[in-house]
Amino acid sequence: MGQFKDQGVAFKGFAICAFVVVILAGIKTASPIVVPFVLSVFIAVICNPMISWLTRHKVPRGLAVLVLMLFIVLMGLWLASIVGTSINEFSKQLPFYQDQLTAQFSWIVDELRALNIQISKEQLLAYFDPGIALSMTTNMLSGVGSVMANLFLIILTVVFLLFESNGFSRKMHVALDDPGMRLQQIDRFLHSVNQYMVIKTLVSLGTGFIVGLGLYIIGVDYALLWGVIAFLFNYIPNIGSIIAAIPAVLLAFVQIGPGAASAVALLYLSTNAIMGNVVEPRYMGRGLGLSTLVVFLSLIFWGWLLGSVGMLLSVPLTMIVKIALESSQGGRWLAVLVGDDIAEEQDEPQTCLHIEENEK
Repeated sequence: MGQFKDQGVAFKGFAICAFVVVILAGIKTASPIVVPFVLSVFIAVICNPMISWLTRHKVPRGLAVLVLMLFIVLMGLWLASIVGTSINEFSKQLPFYQDQLTAQFSWIVDELRALNIQISKEQLLAYFDPGIALSMTTNMLSGVGSVMANLFLIILTVVFLLFESNGFSRKMHVALDDPGMRLQQIDRFLHSVNQYMVIKTLVSLGTGFIVGLGLYIIGVDYALLWGVIAFLFNYIPNIGSIIAAIPAVLLAFVQIGPGAASAVALLYLSTNAIMGNVVEPRYMGRGLGLSTLVVFLSLIFWGWLLGSVGMLLSVPLTMIVKIALESSQGGRWLAVLVGDDIAEEQDEPQTCLHIEENEK
């Protein structure tokens, strides 16, 4: 009897794994449709608090959605035109920057030889190609830009989502058909996801603005482009700021010199230290942390599944999974495993409650 039971458990586990693989394969195959929808959902989640604020101040919901979407489209088109021009100019200058950076490596090799460290320039470039770090930025933004080609579809989806968002929570209660057991968990889950996305977006906007302004003052080319990259990559904690800083530091090193490169590195380091360790925990709570290993693995996984947009939204997507696990009794142990610190998880077992305490 026990043998049949063990076989049943093994078969159930195998069936679940096969079920997950089939779902992931379907999502990857349908990524041209899934990616714009995922992006629309995140934009709608970010815009929903503003729509709620306007409706509380007696503005009709339809008018509020229309005004907000018009503002977002105009700002998006203006920013896309400026960033697109910067990307085109940067792409044209990329071979020149690569040659200049390779020449700077010759100086580094000479300095190492003065310290009795024998290494050839070819050997150094074989292990580290500076062109990869520079071209990676344009490739990433080109992937995001290809998704934004479906701007009309994305905006329409966002509009419909915002119109439907008012009754989404009630629909979830009815769909689960268990309001007595799941009512608070559903509300906490929706509230936590909304709060996380809004706060993370505001912190990322602040990071991008400070970085862009600082690079403009230092005199680095394409300061607006690097500010936008800092905004996007700030959604990826720990390693996102490093990835965003590398091309800007290399460009400052080539364009101005080692002193400017050090100043740019200090700008990124201080900005991310203040925003990531002071501002963000103050409003978001410590319990939203993820393990550095989980951040790296989620970057690889979501990037493989959804492309460039998946890489940029890898941590928000993983955070939604983590919040959902925290909101369920059976999945809380897995949320602890993907968390940043066991002590913090034990002190604050539910992220959403900590957010509500911060609001008070």
